[in-house]
Amino acid sequence: MSEAGVAGPDPHAFAALLCDWCLAVSPGDRVGVLSTTLACDLGAALHSAILARDAWPLVSLEPPSLAAERHLAARERHLTEPNPVELALVGALDALVRIHAPQSTTELADVDPARVAMLTRARQPIQEAALALRWCATLSPTPALAQQAGMGTAAYATFVRRALFLDRPDPAGAWRELSERQALLVARLERARQIRIQAEGTDLTLSVAGRRWVNSDGRRNMPSGEVFTAPLERSANGTISFSVPGGPRGSIVSGVRLTLKDGEVVEAHAQRGEQRLLAALATDEGARRLGELGIGTNTGIDRPTGEILLDEKMAGTVHLALGRAYPETGGINRSALHWDLICDLRDGGRLTADGEPVVVDGALEA
Repeated sequence: MSEAGVAGPDPHAFAALLCDWCLAVSPGDRVGVLSTTLACDLGAALHSAILARDAWPLVSLEPPSLAAERHLAARERHLTEPNPVELALVGALDALVRIHAPQSTTELADVDPARVAMLTRARQPIQEAALALRWCATLSPTPALAQQAGMGTAAYATFVRRALFLDRPDPAGAWRELSERQALLVARLERARQIRIQAEGTDLTLSVAGRRWVNSDGRRNMPSGEVFTAPLERSANGTISFSVPGGPRGSIVSGVRLTLKDGEVVEAHAQRGEQRLLAALATDEGARRLGELGIGTNTGIDRPTGEILLDEKMAGTVHLALGRAYPETGGINRSALHWDLICDLRDGGRLTADGEPVVVDGALEA
């Protein structure tokens, strides 16, 4: 039982999955574990698991209130420069796991969106250094996450176990099978030049010609279950509506509708949180262009929860990210922002590649 009182996934099985499948921890590795005190059981299990693999653990669990304080109490220095201590720490590591375990999912609701954007820009060197490591992002169930999902704490913990495949006899084997299935989808999409997304309020085309598709099989996000690439930066044209609520950390933005012309967002609206949307688009020059196109495949995630790490993997959905492209896709868009927005295709939506159906009504086509 965690400090938060939620019976989450077995911490030792979870730690083994993170060490062996996600991070491939080897003797002598320097492995950082960053989270809040609400993930103390998983943090302790990771400490033991890393030691058992003859590696060096550094577990840092901070009070969950510090996330908001970093924004609210930050002075000009903190909003314009990367934290040198954190930058040095990341530079000393071989691998890093970040565990999302919030006490509140609206911790940044009272922070000026422009201030959030400033701190995001200031932290970009830390983000880039972390992405150069073997890294994994995951989450630990908390009452706040359960409440955000509209679920009881026990039901949410069961949901997360299923999403992680920790309800299966051989979790790593289950992720290996998913990886093999997704490899077939990647092989099919690598031949594609133009993608078209159609759904209610949505008709968007974009080019992926020459870009690499990535098989996201749980090694960097846990849980995962998606294939993704980066659209050509000036190729997106049309309008897309995102039916799944989400937003920058600690905020809620819903009913987002974007119109793009030659790859750039030229109109942006939201039914809720429009000022946060507009502030995010003003983060920097690259924030108004797309850095990612992803297709969710994880059948263990069958409903939105308000947590992007889970929701973007939901089978039957497609997501686009504003801002930074991942270099392994061949994308060149640079931004301090990377904000995933999800379009649900399970009710009459479709995604086609060069006119051939790939996802229809949320189901992958053979």
